[in-house]
Amino acid sequence: MRRKPLLLVDIDGVISLFGFPHDRRPEGLWTQVEGIAHLLSATAATTLLDLTSDFEPVWCSGWEDKANENLPGLLGLGPWPILHFDRSRGAGTSLAGHWKLDAINAHCGPDRPLAWVDDVLDDVCERWAAARPGPTLLVRTDPAVGLTARDVPALRAFAAQG
Repeated sequence: MRRKPLLLVDIDGVISLFGFPHDRRPEGLWTQVEGIAHLLSATAATTLLDLTSDFEPVWCSGWEDKANENLPGLLGLGPWPILHFDRSRGAGTSLAGHWKLDAINAHCGPDRPLAWVDDVLDDVCERWAAARPGPTLLVRTDPAVGLTARDVPALRAFAAQG
C-alpha cells in the first residue's frame, strides 16, 4: 500500500492570519495563545481537514508543541506529528539555509513525497525543493488570506501523482 505524501503545515500566515486591512477582517476565530492574539482562519481549517484524505499532515511551525496544545480544541486540526527546530544555532539559521530545512530533512528523508505550505518560502527553499530526490511541492500563502480552496487543486494533483 502506498503511503500518503506528507503535508507540512505552517501556522502563522497559513492558519493564523495577519497583515489584512483592519476594515476587511477575514472570517475566523480570534483567540489568544500565550498572550498573543491570533485570527485563526475558518477557511484554512476546513481546507486542511479536507486534505487529510490525500495527505499525512505534519505541523511545520515555530509553534511546535503549542500547535497540538491549542489547535485541536479550537479548529479540530490535529493532533498531528510536530517538527522540532534546533534553536541553538540562532534565529533564521540552518545548515541547509532556511531555518526549517534541517528538521524537514530529518523527519521526511530525501525520497518521501511532500508538500510544504508556508507564507515564508524563499529562494533557498526553491533550490532545496528542486534538488530534492523525492517529489516536492511548495505552496506559498498570502499571510492575510492563508490557505484557501484555491490551493486545493494543485495539492490534490500533487498527491495523486504519488
